[in-house]
Amino acid sequence: MSFAHDTEVALAEAAALVNTLSDGVDTLADGAGLDAFLVRFPFSGDRLGTEAELGQVRRLRDRLRTVWAADSRDEVAGLVNELLADCAAQPYLSKHDELDWHLHVTPPDAPLALRIGAEAAMGFLDLVREDDLGRLRFCAADHCSDVLVDLSRNSSKRYCESGCGNRANVAAYRARKRTSA
Repeated sequence: MSFAHDTEVALAEAAALVNTLSDGVDTLADGAGLDAFLVRFPFSGDRLGTEAELGQVRRLRDRLRTVWAADSRDEVAGLVNELLADCAAQPYLSKHDELDWHLHVTPPDAPLALRIGAEAAMGFLDLVREDDLGRLRFCAADHCSDVLVDLSRNSSKRYCESGCGNRANVAAYRARKRTSA
């Protein structure tokens, strides 16, 4: 399944935000961490740079993780509807900078956490509509709690972006070498 570019970006941003708290390490512990996240995943609109804004984004991160942990399509649909309502989503088309027409779901002066949450909700919305929530996964590595979005054609991605797949492959290779020696 191929998704719209907006959907893929929103899902990748949501997973990256959730993974800013990984195995007890919080890369959003301060404003500099949020700045770094926003360099990697820029959002148009106002940025306050306050502790309150950082707290709102951190609370959103926890809320987004519940989507990955949900047990059913109905539960995810409910979470998405709540998030859309809480973020006061009002989709509209926008053309700015070097970007052609694309979707925005909150006004540029909406609080940062609401802009991020609305974008994430729109990405999840497409997965619910396509009955493709299996693309939301937890990393298959034994000691990793990160989330991932599998947007591969054959839906075969098993590991997060933090190198777990490479470590698993190296460990399997070494185990095979020990067995054959």
